[in-house]
Amino acid sequence: MKINVIKVGGKIVEEPESLRSLLESFSKIEGAKALVHGGGRSATRIATLLGIESKMVDGRRITDAETLKVVTMVYGGLVNKNIVSNLQMLGINALGLTGADMGVIKSDKRPVKEVDYGFVGDVKSVDGARLANLIESGVVPVMAPLSFSPEYGLLNTNADTIAAETAKSLVPYYDVTLTFCFEKKGVLMNEADDDSVIPVITRELYAKYKAAGIITGGMIPKLDNAFDAIDRGVKRVVITRADQLNAGTEIIDK
Repeated sequence: MKINVIKVGGKIVEEPESLRSLLESFSKIEGAKALVHGGGRSATRIATLLGIESKMVDGRRITDAETLKVVTMVYGGLVNKNIVSNLQMLGINALGLTGADMGVIKSDKRPVKEVDYGFVGDVKSVDGARLANLIESGVVPVMAPLSFSPEYGLLNTNADTIAAETAKSLVPYYDVTLTFCFEKKGVLMNEADDDSVIPVITRELYAKYKAAGIITGGMIPKLDNAFDAIDRGVKRVVITRADQLNAGTEIIDK
């Protein structure tokens, strides 16, 4: 049996029109599916309104105790429940989850090295069996980027990582396709040309494009996650725009 794990973030989940378009496309996917979302821009906006400074290092949020409260409210509440509500309106039996719900995503607090990221979790395990039981009962999980530590409680965790680890946890039960959705049509050959989508990336091409400076910045960890997922048994990984779930860049193991 096949399952589609879709990760969506950025402006897509925070702007009503783009979110509606994504969820309409998602609702039309046949068979088993799960959705993982981000929401960093909303967290930054709400933190500012509350007078809490958002600190970032290399695009990663420093999560002190007050920031943890904000991301819990925004990711586990505002963004998650808005998505769940919209899916229910489309006839999808969605259930919002953080890592603490059923202990489904356990993590360790990231150790302090060059940077103290605060209350940030590195995923240790995802309970694929419990997720599969939910999915088999007709539930569509909607997973927030919050993992759970038995020692510290909720921890802020990168949404791409949550998606990749969720996909890997479902490999024993499904043929898994993992799709990362963002604002572009796929991985681009030329960042200034939105139509210069690279249709397929192999390991060899990935190394070549990185060396040439074609693939840079935040796309590198996304592709690293993609190849790691394939190494762990995920059948396909796709990077695409939210309204084009059947297009984009396919990552393959060659």
